[in-house]
Amino acid sequence: MKFKVLIVEDSKASRELIAATVESISGLEAIATSSGFEALKLLPRHRFDLIITDINMPDINGLELINFVKKNPNYRDTPLFVVTTEGREQDREKGLALGAAEYLVKPITGESLGDLLKRYLKFS
Repeated sequence: MKFKVLIVEDSKASRELIAATVESISGLEAIATSSGFEALKLLPRHRFDLIITDINMPDINGLELINFVKKNPNYRDTPLFVVTTEGREQDREKGLALGAAEYLVKPITGESLGDLLKRYLKFS
């Protein structure tokens, strides 16, 4: 069984880096999209085990996406990571208060992200 990870990131370079990190871990499958709106269309079609989102995106921002995901009974307990350039403490607090499990400020390393993925998806 593969764990499915949804990546919501409008920056192509960041999206590809995160997807490559996810795919480099055996047992993980990355499904990536460039907008919150697209993510909302994907959520009912798949069962995601973990969600990674940026904050600043053109249509639905990451905080709005977290809010939606955490109100959805199918995803209420799904771990969600924020990966963003927004490093202010108030941004971090807001993301965590809305239900993000981790709040990572770019640039991030594949190694640190990989360690978190393994910890939250509980496999080695």
